[in-house]
Amino acid sequence: MQQQVQHVLPPPQQNQQPQAQHVHHHQQPHSHPQMQHHGHPQQGPPPLQHPLIQSPHPHQTPQHQATSPTSTAAPPMTPTKTTPPDMSHTPQTTPGPNQTPGPSYSEELHPELVNQGWRKFWSKREGRPYFWNKLTGESLWEPPMLNRGNQQFDPLTDPLGICHTGQNGPTPQQQNNNALKRRASEDTQNHHQNQQSTGAPPPLKKYILPGPWDLEIPTNVVMYDRIPTMYPHPYPEVEAMRGLFTMRLYKTYEDLCTKREAINPPAGSFNRWLMERKIIDRGCDPMLPSECAPEISQQMYREIIRDIPIKIVKPKYTGDSRKQLSKYCDAAKKIVERTSASVESKKVVKWNAEETYEWLRKTVGASYEDFQDRLQHLRRQCEPHIIETVRNSVETLCLKIYSLSKQHVKAIRDRHSQILKESGIQELTQPLQPPLMRKVWCYPIQFAIPSPRMPQIDYNTDRDHMTIKYTHASIHGSDTHTINSSHLQKLEQLYRYNCFDDKKFDFFIGRVYCMLKRYSTFLCNVSPNQQEPELTQAALPAVVFECLHQHFGVTFECFASPLNCYFRQYCSAFGDTDSYFGSRGSFLEFKPVSGSFQVNPPYCEELIDATLHHIDRLLTDSTDPLSFIVFLQEWKDPPLQCLSKIEDSHFKRKQVVVMGMEHEYRHGLQHCIPRSDVNFKSIHGTMVVWLQNNAGFQRWGPTEARVDALLEAFRPGRERERDKVVPASTGTATASSPPEAPANSEPGSTTPKTPQQTPPA
Repeated sequence: MQQQVQHVLPPPQQNQQPQAQHVHHHQQPHSHPQMQHHGHPQQGPPPLQHPLIQSPHPHQTPQHQATSPTSTAAPPMTPTKTTPPDMSHTPQTTPGPNQTPGPSYSEELHPELVNQGWRKFWSKREGRPYFWNKLTGESLWEPPMLNRGNQQFDPLTDPLGICHTGQNGPTPQQQNNNALKRRASEDTQNHHQNQQSTGAPPPLKKYILPGPWDLEIPTNVVMYDRIPTMYPHPYPEVEAMRGLFTMRLYKTYEDLCTKREAINPPAGSFNRWLMERKIIDRGCDPMLPSECAPEISQQMYREIIRDIPIKIVKPKYTGDSRKQLSKYCDAAKKIVERTSASVESKKVVKWNAEETYEWLRKTVGASYEDFQDRLQHLRRQCEPHIIETVRNSVETLCLKIYSLSKQHVKAIRDRHSQILKESGIQELTQPLQPPLMRKVWCYPIQFAIPSPRMPQIDYNTDRDHMTIKYTHASIHGSDTHTINSSHLQKLEQLYRYNCFDDKKFDFFIGRVYCMLKRYSTFLCNVSPNQQEPELTQAALPAVVFECLHQHFGVTFECFASPLNCYFRQYCSAFGDTDSYFGSRGSFLEFKPVSGSFQVNPPYCEELIDATLHHIDRLLTDSTDPLSFIVFLQEWKDPPLQCLSKIEDSHFKRKQVVVMGMEHEYRHGLQHCIPRSDVNFKSIHGTMVVWLQNNAGFQRWGPTEARVDALLEAFRPGRERERDKVVPASTGTATASSPPEAPANSEPGSTTPKTPQQTPPA
């Protein structure tokens, strides 16, 4: 391990259940003892200060209860579980040399309890004492009892969020991985067996949210600490304004393509333009580009040029092939008849077009292949002259779209700054100092400035979905978004795990609206029947994720969203709106040093190329176990040119292809369509590539058995068969079920010890 790196690995954020002893699940951690390098506690617990959790702002007054989702639908009970004691999901500070431990009241305890390691301390947050065992790390609200025997540790009564699996570690039968995802019924049965063998009291219950996800899997990803984001918190009015400007920009793009180039805009090209621009953008807007070099997008230019004079498709029948050849001739002649075309270009194109017309008139009974060969010959002859004729026009189009985007970004930024000023929130003018270089468990994006109070947002709950409606003078009518009840509960669960500044869910509905509006804007308000959601938001089936976690230790998605993620930790396109729900920000800005990842980037050649380059750099720089399993659909038209990087990479351990029509994906709009329409068969094959460094290959290498299990998980209908084998979840499980995350890792180590009852999902 490098000597200049300080290995400070504080414990992950613990989410606790608002049940017994009035322990609130969104409150900040208490003052608790700091753990030394090898996990041995110091003599007393100094107060723990969270450097990134902002104190309540004077203008962040609680909203009326009507703005909280709990007023209409009670949220599910918060899961509680044990978490690693050595790292944290949020950066924490270590006590300085002049800090003194908090007051101790050990003289009030029985001498035998003092000998057992128990100490009494005062909770400033709760205004009452709590008890902490310096030998075991256990903490209690109630006074500990003498002669408790071999009592099972209960994290629900743990005010500090320090979870302890015992000194003896898990028993062998608890280390076995099941072939299927753990259900609540299995947890209950296992705990009944443990209860009979140990004589422990019945464990408390917790809620496990059913669905095509597993939010109980903690992370095994380690990263270097980082500074908070300089972006302001999302705000509904600003998000509605951004959506209005983006749709106006998209409409301008459509009009320019139709009127200036006489083509329809290439499908999905506007989304890919946004993704390609954000790779190099250094502007202040999380979606629209404003500071890019070069200003002309090669992606947009290339896609428009490809469809000029007409979009070439593969015809089904011979008659369609003949019509396409004739249309190409007509469109090519119209383009070179422009005044900007050179004399040579006009001569060559018109001559080839007339020759093709003559061939069509004379040829009778030509085959499908004859028409296709003739079209390819015509394109080879005419395409260079056509490109020369339209180059300036297409470049002007791309530059105009970028210039309009810069204007929109300035207007959006000015309005957002005005809202912050009206709320009494001062923006940062100087960049933040980089934090101490230390390794921590990955944690969601944090904000450097507080959030303004959310406006009133209406919502109606139906039997199986919720409608969220925002009304403002700047938009015509009301902006309405619909989300399924199951996905809304998923967002609530993610919010509990990852949001640190809104313990009472006062801002929850407003932040859900901002997130839904952002993705709706990004997809240009498309319907579920269009292709854009499939190209950018489609996800792997849940049974494939279960296999990835069970066999390859995957706990992290590099390209996901709060709506389609399987794990509770992931990277997404919009770190500001998604951070409350677990996003670690953009993958291209995320720099892990250890962990196992699933990588399924959207279809954008520049983004895929940047992703492969970023992965190669991460694998080169890290000596800790690091593994990336990359899923790329085999697009044939046009084929991806960046795939050569995979072939040349010395980190490639294995490559397989899942054939088209032999596997399924989940729809990109799964949060608002019927459940029966979620899965669809992929017409393209999916290439799976394992990119691992040496340590990652030793731990998660693609053995033949593991690869076969993954291919079996891809089989259509596998998820339905699995649901028939495993009984339906009852929605409850015991609170003492430890997760699979790194449980007893020492600081600086990324090797998790096997926990009790590891979920195989």
